[in-house]
Amino acid sequence: MSGVELAILGFGTMLGMIAIRIPIAAAMAITGFVGVWILRGSPDPMMNLLKSVTWDAFASYSLSIVPLFLLMGQFASKSGMSERLFRATADWLGHRPGGIAIAAVGACAGFGAVSGSSLATASTMGQVALPEMKRYGYSDPLATGVLAAGGTLGILIPPSIILVIYAILTEQNIEKMFAAAILPGLLAVAGYILVVMIYVALRPDAAQRMPRQPWAVRRSSLVRVWPVVAVFVLVIGGIAADWNWLKPGRQALFTPIEGAAVGAVLTGLYGLLTGGLDRRSFTTSILEAAQATGMIYLILFGAQVFNTFLAFTRTPQALADWVVTAGFSPMVVLLLMLATYLIFGCVMDSLSMILLTIPIFFPIVQSLEFGLTPDETAIWFGILVLIVVEVGLITPPVGMNLFIINALAREIPIRRTYAGVMPFVVSDLIRVAVLIASPWLSLVLVRAM
Repeated sequence: MSGVELAILGFGTMLGMIAIRIPIAAAMAITGFVGVWILRGSPDPMMNLLKSVTWDAFASYSLSIVPLFLLMGQFASKSGMSERLFRATADWLGHRPGGIAIAAVGACAGFGAVSGSSLATASTMGQVALPEMKRYGYSDPLATGVLAAGGTLGILIPPSIILVIYAILTEQNIEKMFAAAILPGLLAVAGYILVVMIYVALRPDAAQRMPRQPWAVRRSSLVRVWPVVAVFVLVIGGIAADWNWLKPGRQALFTPIEGAAVGAVLTGLYGLLTGGLDRRSFTTSILEAAQATGMIYLILFGAQVFNTFLAFTRTPQALADWVVTAGFSPMVVLLLMLATYLIFGCVMDSLSMILLTIPIFFPIVQSLEFGLTPDETAIWFGILVLIVVEVGLITPPVGMNLFIINALAREIPIRRTYAGVMPFVVSDLIRVAVLIASPWLSLVLVRAM
């Protein structure tokens, strides 16, 4: 059996293990270990490699950004930021047709800017916005669909844990990845708002309007959310903007890791000063951030073992060579890869998809010609992958965000949530097509850095 054939068999075995609910970290590690054992005829090479693989997986300084952003998200979730964001946007927009749903999209974008997690955004904003939409007679499909879709903004609006992992895997600049995600993130927000407006225009009975709030109430609500805006501007602006006027000789005010630390501290202080965080919720935030970090690191370890197995089989290089020699159009290859992510999104979480596929797909993408530099191709591809991974979170029948929202609204049949989210899926697919046709939308801010 050739190395490529063994890799294909191993990949299928790993998917089978995941299908029977073996944790993906264990599935990847077991498949990689056994695969190298079969290739080498002995477990000794892999046993020796495990020492370096473990160090590579856990001792990377760049990975210290992950627990810091996770802690920032936990503090934001527990401190009441989500409720203040939603209330402010609802005060300003709730009197318009579909205004509460539009407010939910805006609040999801704002909360995603400080949480970095899609599942956390969907869960937190669902608890805040869903009761309000029920109160004003929003239809079940619209209410649940907009919250499931809005939750995906958590991994697209920087900072994003998935973007950090992608940047580390492909050795790209984290600051540039964050900058590249800003315009696509704003396009996502605009697309979702447009979907709500069209939905309500076609079905006026799907949503009632809130009473128009006085100007004093609107101004007061803005005062309550300025810390959220300040944290986002300071963290992302400090990482990606040019601060030479303030710190000569250094373009960025913070490195990504410093920015994550500053964001975690400021968000924690905000929660403590406003009373949103008490001793119990503060401790819970730290413990949940640690648990999430442990889960991510274990998946990273499993991916390292599996990728070592792939490297021994030379499968990524063989696939890249085959694609080049077969004469496939670069665009056809790209579309097939993105379609693969949509399919995987029905059975996997976003982090697992990235760790599993990037070592295979990235060498292929780098071997293709899209009229961009290698670094620009890597950044553009990363943004496209991030978006289709995001679409996978809301694609029926098993999108993760759909089940989170359904768990918050158990009285609503899941099929109604499926129906409600489909217009937002269409919006996402249109956005993918636009970004494929116009790479400059992902790269314009990067080129300006």
